[in-house]
Amino acid sequence: MSSAVHLSLLIGPIVPIPVPAMMIDALESVSVTSATGASSGFQLRFKVTSRSALNTIFLIAVGQNTSIGTPPLRVVLIVTLGGRPQPLFDGVVTNVEVQAGQNKQPGSITVTGEDLTKVMDLIDFSGLPYPAMPIEARVALICAKYAAFGIIPLPIPAFFPDVPIPVERIPAHKGTDLAYLQQLAEEVGHVFYIEPGEAPLTNIAYFGPEIKVGPPQPALNIDMDAHTNVESLNFSFDPTKGVLPIVFIQNQLTRVPIPIPIPNLNPLQPPLGMLPAPIANIRMMKDTAKLNPMQAISQGLSEAKKSQDAVTASGTLDVLRYGRILKPRKLVGVRGAGIAYDGLYYVSSVTSTLKRGEFKQSFNLSRNGLISITPKVPV
Repeated sequence: MSSAVHLSLLIGPIVPIPVPAMMIDALESVSVTSATGASSGFQLRFKVTSRSALNTIFLIAVGQNTSIGTPPLRVVLIVTLGGRPQPLFDGVVTNVEVQAGQNKQPGSITVTGEDLTKVMDLIDFSGLPYPAMPIEARVALICAKYAAFGIIPLPIPAFFPDVPIPVERIPAHKGTDLAYLQQLAEEVGHVFYIEPGEAPLTNIAYFGPEIKVGPPQPALNIDMDAHTNVESLNFSFDPTKGVLPIVFIQNQLTRVPIPIPIPNLNPLQPPLGMLPAPIANIRMMKDTAKLNPMQAISQGLSEAKKSQDAVTASGTLDVLRYGRILKPRKLVGVRGAGIAYDGLYYVSSVTSTLKRGEFKQSFNLSRNGLISITPKVPV
């Protein structure tokens, strides 16, 4: 890597350790993808020969970590930019692919993996009861199993809590820990993901509403001469994206369903554009009639949040020119794109690619309307 960017690679079961110099020398490229609504992933590509010791190292390491009861092989990537170490990825290996060299040319080993949610998707705990436990308590209890991986649970209570009464019902675990957490998140309109913490080898397991507030990252500048810090930036507006969900709540006496429209009024997802997408569709959620009012409203909010991002953008940047790492699930400003598309955006996905002397990122942005609501964005 270049003198301005230093990459540290740690590999090992549960608590990884720095890899030997021979592995760093053989490392050709690193790719890390983090996006909302999906697991994060990484890919390491090593250049090897048929006599390289890396073939034996990965054979032994992966083989020992595929047996029952053995923890998966953990991989941690730490990038030091401007003298500050920042965790880029923390996950486990899911696949190792070897491509043999030909015509005296070296081959390659490609190591692919996912974030630590993969560890939570290995064992089925169906039937485990949770008497009188609200959803956030269940989340904290489930995540406590994985403290050895540095996972710190951060559960946020639902907007409309539904605490089960033991004499009426006792919730039970369904499927793996990951499947059950995703099911709970879908029921109350939350999201669940694991991302690296501020300190290496720590991870935040976030269970809560998607937050689109907070201090924005430095602006992405396009067509601003010496101030330009992105290589490309393209925008799209979909006026048919707006959807108004209508949930149904059943009257317990008359058994008559009562329709209730659910507008997208989430205080943690304020408008980022002055002109939102018009309501183009009305979605009748008739299945909510069998739920209690709190559950029905939570599912309506979950559906409403999916239809708000009518404006999207995609682009690429050079990290060394931008001056820092663009992080997903945070706000960022855009300048130089014109009155309709300038302003604040939510970073929905980032793919980081590192090679020797190069650190680039491709990204996707989103927001719920045209024309900025703020006169200025941080530079």
